[in-house]
Amino acid sequence: MAILSTTETIPLRPDSQGVIRIGKTRVTLDSIVAAFTEGATAEEIAQQYPSVPLADVYYVIGYYLRRQKEVDEYLSKWQNQASETRKYNEARLNPAGIRKRLLARRATK
Repeated sequence: MAILSTTETIPLRPDSQGVIRIGKTRVTLDSIVAAFTEGATAEEIAQQYPSVPLADVYYVIGYYLRRQKEVDEYLSKWQNQASETRKYNEARLNPAGIRKRLLARRATK
């Protein structure tokens, strides 16, 4: 009788900026977790992100459920960083009236 492997690798990897991605895809951990916490099933998530195999979606959901506090802290860190970046960019490049400015620029060409 063959002995089955009982060790599996969770398909998570950090990219060069430290963003955790699923396997060899560009799909991020926060995308999968957000879909799951909004009530999507693993099958629905796999359909939404066809580059992520269904088995990997299940692995990631299981990882999230086992380490929810750690994952939530990671997600909170990235949400705070995104918020700060957005504030910085809005202060540097005022978005008010951008449509009007773009249409005026287009009209001069």
